[in-house]
Formats: sequence, C-alpha cells, structure tokens
Amino acid sequence: MMGGMRVMTWNLWWRFGPWEARQAAILAVLREVDADVVCLQEVFAEEGGGHQAELLADALGLHHAAAPQPFRNGLAFTTAVLSRRPAPTAATLALPGADGQPGHRHALWCELRSPSGPRQVVSTHLEYPFDRSALRVAQVRALCRLVAERRANPEHSYPVVVGGDLNATPDSDELRLLTGRTQPPEPGLVFTDAWEVAGEGPGWTWDAANPYLAETAWPRRRLDHLLVSWPRPKPLGNPVRCWLAGVAPVDGVQPSDHFAVVAELVEHDPVEGAD
Repeated sequence: MMGGMRVMTWNLWWRFGPWEARQAAILAVLREVDADVVCLQEVFAEEGGGHQAELLADALGLHHAAAPQPFRNGLAFTTAVLSRRPAPTAATLALPGADGQPGHRHALWCELRSPSGPRQVVSTHLEYPFDRSALRVAQVRALCRLVAERRANPEHSYPVVVGGDLNATPDSDELRLLTGRTQPPEPGLVFTDAWEVAGEGPGWTWDAANPYLAETAWPRRRLDHLLVSWPRPKPLGNPVRCWLAGVAPVDGVQPSDHFAVVAELVEHDPVEGAD
C-alpha cells in the first residue's frame, strides 16, 4: 500500500454574512474532513484579540501559521495554514498589486516537519475581479518564482503543494501557466491539478447552489484549486482522490460562500514486495 496525505483548501469568507453563526459550521466541516494540511484564505484576525486560524487550530489540535496583514479598523484579512505536523517554518511573499508593487494579497510558504522528510505547502489568494486576469497572471509568475527558489531538489523530494482561491477557472491564462498548457513562468516547474486527475464532475467551488451566491453574476466556476508541483519522484504527490467539502449547511448554516477542495495525495513509496 501507499501512505496518503490529505490536503484541503478553503476560503472562509472572512467576517461576511452571518459570520458568527458560521464559525461553528466551519469548525464542524474541518473536523469531519480531518485533513493533515489545510490552506485557508480570508481568515480574520482582531487587533489585540483572536485570530481565526489560531482558534481553529486550538480547537482541532493542529499547528498553524499565518501571513502578516495590516489591521484596518481593528481587523485583518489574511491567509493561513493549519497542519497536523509540528513547527511550521513560514515565509510570506506579498503578491504584486495593480501597480506592480507588493500588494495586500500573499503567498504563505510553510515547510512542515515529517518523519519521512519536509513537506512544503503554499496557501495563496489571488486578486478576485473576473476582469483582472492580467494581474492574476503577474501574481502566478511571482508565486512560481517563490516555489522555484524555495523548493528542495525536485528529483528527490516530496513535491510542493499549493492550495488557494485563485479566482481563476481551469481554462484561464492563469491556470494554463501553472499546469503547463502554455510556457511556464519558471523552467522545469509545472503543477498537476488534483481535481483534473482525481475529481469527479465539474468541481464548482463557486456555485449557485450556495445560498450566499443567489444573486452572483457568474456562478458555477471552479475557482479554488489544489496543485502539486512537477517534476517529482514517482508516485509521490500523485492525487488519488479529490472531492468538495463544506457543500451542505451545518445545523441550518452554510459555512462559507466557497466550497472547499480536498485531495488525497500519495505520500510514501510503495512498500517493497507488498501486494
């Protein structure tokens, strides 16, 4: 058999909508999924008070890391990683804004300890307006530079896992760059889309079935993605299963305006001689 790592990405919709009621629903979904690593976007923090990632990690018995974010009116809007593995080492890249300078959106890099070697994970959140593809392309290029500079030897190490709300569909210029359908930004670095390999159906994470999106202009889009870097040692990192979570209400409360994406990735080499 091959060991597996369960990873998840989820946009928590900050403090929009019935945010206080949504916290218990978010926690219930995270507890049910029981992922080894969770990439989170639109995480809230209160100046001098609670941090949503820390609160969730404490409730679930996980470790956490979060990107720094300036407070505005006592609140922050950030990106985070929860992990079953201890002592995440984190680095943050401010992605470019419309003027080309570092903006308020981030890529959060974490290197997590594991008995079989480090696991490298990135949580990110790209610009959201549907007409800002060119800006997201610039942000993808910056993200790829970060991965290319920091990843361990791709020929021998476990691949980098990127989870995020990319605000881009699978056929977009942004995803085409990442998945090698056009010339990648960094030579020798492309990504496998876990849903494309192991998901069933369209995998919409921005869906008119979500009651918070009843009046949205462009529903039924797969905007949230789990990506695994290539090249990588076979079969490490191969997605074997991918599904949505946070789809149904919990005690009558829809957890977020986005559905989460979860994937099982091959983590260990097959045991030699095993059936």
